[in-house]
Amino acid sequence: MAHADSDPEEAMTKEEIRGEVLPPKGKIRNAFSELMNPKPKAPATPPPSKMSRGVNPFRDRMGLGAYLEDPASYPSSRVISHSDAFVLINDRYPKAVIHTLLLPRSASHNLMHPFDAFDDADFLASVKAETAKLKALATKELQRQLGHASQSDAARQAVLNGDAEPPTDGQLPPGRDWDAEIICGVHAVPSMRHLHVHVLSRDMHSETLRHRKHYNSFTTPFLVNLDDFPLPPDDPRRSTKEAGYMRWDMKCWRCGRNFGNQFQKLKAHLDDEYEQWRRQ
Repeated sequence: MAHADSDPEEAMTKEEIRGEVLPPKGKIRNAFSELMNPKPKAPATPPPSKMSRGVNPFRDRMGLGAYLEDPASYPSSRVISHSDAFVLINDRYPKAVIHTLLLPRSASHNLMHPFDAFDDADFLASVKAETAKLKALATKELQRQLGHASQSDAARQAVLNGDAEPPTDGQLPPGRDWDAEIICGVHAVPSMRHLHVHVLSRDMHSETLRHRKHYNSFTTPFLVNLDDFPLPPDDPRRSTKEAGYMRWDMKCWRCGRNFGNQFQKLKAHLDDEYEQWRRQ
């Protein structure tokens, strides 16, 4: 894959890769602010050594490395948590209500293509285990944000709010299967060099969803589900450029309606679908 410019089969635009596009102010919510509940940290600035050289650490395909190098220097609105093995962050350009990234810190794996890195069974197992933890957090946060509006969660919310008596067995009504609304996977052609796993809600409802490639990168086989690894050698997703997923017609992830290449019509439709989805 060429690294000088944005490839047609990549998920990000060249402006995003260079860090020249900023999310609209006031639009992006911190998905884990209440779950993690940390004390406020200093503003999100690169480590002093980088600032002294006037370098933007998010300027190119190596931008995710800044989080791996010094995760503690970023606020909770960006870095959710970190350990010696992994860094969990909120995506800088979220494509859904909740969009997070899992960044492995293993120096022997984190610059490999995920297809190759996940051929290491032990490494894959560790990534799957950590992704499951992040998915659980994302599921809880999605329920926290949307549960009050969901009809499927109405009986559960009524008990929690004290508006209804709990069942005689003492168990809360099961409510909506929020876990099924979270997807986890990697892009077949990652735009950023450092290995990262996307953990996001299915809704595709975001101000930073702006292009056909944004949408198709999460709604076609271009996003490879983490559970599908290790991939067989003859898996067709290994031939992504031949498949041309970014050029596929855009189809609504929820109802299947085909919008061809008409992104603005799809975008308006997604707003309507989101309202129905969050209330179901």
